[in-house]
Amino acid sequence: MKPSDSDQQPDAIETPEVAAQIFGEKLDQAIAYHRSLATTGSERGFIGPREVPRLWDRHILNCAVIGEAMPEGATVADIGSGAGLPGIPLALARPDLKITLIEPLLKRSVYLAEIKDELGLDNVTVIRGRAEEKAVRAELGKVDIVTSRAVAPLGRLVGWSLPLARIGGSMIAMKGSSVAEEIERDAEEIKRYGGGASEVIRVGEGLLAEPTTLIRIPRVR
Repeated sequence: MKPSDSDQQPDAIETPEVAAQIFGEKLDQAIAYHRSLATTGSERGFIGPREVPRLWDRHILNCAVIGEAMPEGATVADIGSGAGLPGIPLALARPDLKITLIEPLLKRSVYLAEIKDELGLDNVTVIRGRAEEKAVRAELGKVDIVTSRAVAPLGRLVGWSLPLARIGGSMIAMKGSSVAEEIERDAEEIKRYGGGASEVIRVGEGLLAEPTTLIRIPRVR
């Protein structure tokens, strides 16, 4: 019987050629992260079995390219980081960034600390907690950019993200094709939390078959 895609062993999944272009000298660490998500991440329930064959395209590479929207040396908070998406691929693709992974669940924050050490990510810090908690905000301080992936609808997300950004900083969130509708629907929430004009941008064009869609909202007050 031919094994299904979900039965593929991690080492049998070919690393896309574009991964070398995106990760450069950190390619080996990116491969190790893929292996960890496909094994440990799947065993602990962070990654569904059906997602394992699609980890590169749908989870790792599309997260790594969001660094195209971030300036050199920025401080970044990844809220609701889960198994490290987008923060870990971003840290590998852009080692100049200083990234804090914020995750409330114990088992996930433990995994994040483990993978940080396993990959030798000196530019990554892990905080267990929720973005809206005073203790988390005090420990983090203000950052240049707050990012996230599949965390919440935009109206709720701006309330968690923008207060963590410095004035002049921004939130840059991964979003789907309905982002324009969310911007219109949640315009008052964006304004309430000090957000300026929203901008929808696409990154990874020329690299990925399906570029990543982002919304960038500056914090103006």
